[in-house]
Amino acid sequence: MIEVTNWKNVKEWRWPDFSPYEMACKGDGSLRVDETFMDTIQAVRNAVKFPMPVTSGYRSPAYNAKVSDTGEGGPHTLGLAADIAVSGPRAITLLLVAMQLGMRGFGISQKGTARFIHLDMAPNSPQSPRPALWSY
Repeated sequence: MIEVTNWKNVKEWRWPDFSPYEMACKGDGSLRVDETFMDTIQAVRNAVKFPMPVTSGYRSPAYNAKVSDTGEGGPHTLGLAADIAVSGPRAITLLLVAMQLGMRGFGISQKGTARFIHLDMAPNSPQSPRPALWSY
């Protein structure tokens, strides 16, 4: 686990297609990422061979409560999730590859202008069973 109060304080970063800034909380700049999640999302990126802009990575509990119906919890607050700006055929490719490589939560938003796919590796639980697929 990498956890810092400000993304600028990250000392080591081994995921070339995702920056600490991109993965940090948009609310307060803090950063928490699970290394297995990051290894997996990097493997997805390597396989799809197209850009995967992150619109939301880590979220502090307070920020998550402002922007999500999961309140102060959820996979974003654990450093286990990212929302990827993607649409069309690339969205289908991303989903297929992410499923094959071990992602377990898939949220789909493919209407309007802010199209994205949520990917996560949250653990299975009665409150949040995995694998799971939902739409926004």
